[in-house]
Amino acid sequence: MIPSIHKPGAHSVGAIGYLYSTGRGHEAHTDPHLVASLDGLAPDPARDPQATFKHLAAYLDLPVQAVDPAERPAQHVWHCSVRAAPEDPVLTDAQWADIARRMVHATGIAPEGDDGACRWIAVRHADDHIHVLATKVRQDGTKPRDSYSYKRAQAEARRIEADYGLRRVTPGDGTAAKRPTRAETEKAHRTGRTRTPREQLRTIARTVVAVSTSPEEYLHLLTRSGVLVETLRFPSGDIRGYKVALQGDINAQGQPIWFSGSTLAPDLSYPQIRDRLTTTDLASVAGPRRTNPWHQATAAAERIPHHLDHDDDPASQAHITAFAEALDALPFNAPQEIRPHLRQAAIDFERASRSRIQADHQHARTLRNAVRAIARQPAIGDGAALAMFLDAALLALIAIQRWQAARHQGQQVEAARRTLVHIQVAYDQAAHTPLAALTHRAPPQSDADRHAQRIRQTVSAYAEQILHDSHWPALATVLTDAEAAGHDPSRLLQQATDQRALTDAHSPTQILIWRIQRLAARPAPSPRARAAQARSTVATRRTPPASAVQRPVHQPESAPGPTNSDGHRHPRR
Repeated sequence: MIPSIHKPGAHSVGAIGYLYSTGRGHEAHTDPHLVASLDGLAPDPARDPQATFKHLAAYLDLPVQAVDPAERPAQHVWHCSVRAAPEDPVLTDAQWADIARRMVHATGIAPEGDDGACRWIAVRHADDHIHVLATKVRQDGTKPRDSYSYKRAQAEARRIEADYGLRRVTPGDGTAAKRPTRAETEKAHRTGRTRTPREQLRTIARTVVAVSTSPEEYLHLLTRSGVLVETLRFPSGDIRGYKVALQGDINAQGQPIWFSGSTLAPDLSYPQIRDRLTTTDLASVAGPRRTNPWHQATAAAERIPHHLDHDDDPASQAHITAFAEALDALPFNAPQEIRPHLRQAAIDFERASRSRIQADHQHARTLRNAVRAIARQPAIGDGAALAMFLDAALLALIAIQRWQAARHQGQQVEAARRTLVHIQVAYDQAAHTPLAALTHRAPPQSDADRHAQRIRQTVSAYAEQILHDSHWPALATVLTDAEAAGHDPSRLLQQATDQRALTDAHSPTQILIWRIQRLAARPAPSPRARAAQARSTVATRRTPPASAVQRPVHQPESAPGPTNSDGHRHPRR
């Protein structure tokens, strides 16, 4: 259940007119009627043919009119909507009346048993929500004690959910981006937009900042992205901020409707963007590269669980923020059919990346620089590079969920869970073609048998799972290719498993395919280096370190896959 305290108004009759409106522009309003009021004496224009909107407004405004005009609040109309979740049962009018009374009591508008409380009404014009209107002058002429009404309404909503058996909404922490106003939402609906200009501009700005290397380039790319941009400067000429508007989004005077970066989201303010982009190593992005940036980005994503294990929350938050930027940038180079899921994943993780923990942006440079270099490359070929990154992203998301759950960031955990679903779908689509191509090139049975023996020796805890996986022929192909390029398959397997435990992997086979492909892309060691590696391997086998011993993960039959902190199973591969 979600209560929303709206911006105060000055005209009771106008607010009432909206609540009772039906027809064009208000198609969602059905059978608007009163369900409750302070004393049960409020006239209902929907049920009483003699009652009008003005009569109902006069009932609400009576205490306001009774005080001296100089003492009246300029914005005296208090407005709160209370909405149930889509999966909640349809509540009766009597239940909504009880919820309304609890809300005005909790917020201080009309405490229970207070004869001098503010006058209020509750109107229902849909199955899933009500609107509560009140005038902010008590009947004794004083002002209500409604400070912190938003937080108090949220706390009462959690108690109502428990009492009525409704969906339990995760409490907010004040870090979410500003939601569109009702006027913005209704305007978007009238103009045929699926999202409001505020939401569209926020997505565009986040995508652009993810691929920019400097504040100046950010503003330049924003302009090239098709939005209107106005730079704000100090008298000295230095940039102090910016504002953006969507093409065609105008007010009644025909002027563009501007949004400053900070009103789109706190981390899109110019100072925040400047701080983030000044940590970018421009030379490593624009200069010649000896390393594939997709491989660099994948390696950086694979290290995120390791970074989160350290007791440095600002650094961990920086890695989560950089990961969010990577998701923002992915649609740039992704195949057309995968982009919708990647865009939705980026939108969902935008919420997951917000935290009260201040990120130290000096960290996570490798991932940021690799993502910016990727954005400057041609589109992806068969999807192997994208699949490789998404495979690492899945494990990173699981680790991020655990880290956030340990810090009681409930809304972020839920947003990361939604992100995981979309990334899983995108991975399955991206990996299909390259995995099929590798399977088609499966090596002869004799080579496959040799590689199977290596699997049993090197990854014994997962050997049977890997060898019975439908993608085992693809892994055998990757090992054969690596061997042909001069690499030692056994050593590559050991390196791949040492990078990060396979505990969270639902398909260790696919994890190994992408890790070994990336490792095999490096230059093969010289004969002299291979001899040194062989001596090192023999010494290691004689005295195996404790860290090299891998323990199989026992999973009871009732729980075929690991679950996150919310009890949801992660998508299987």
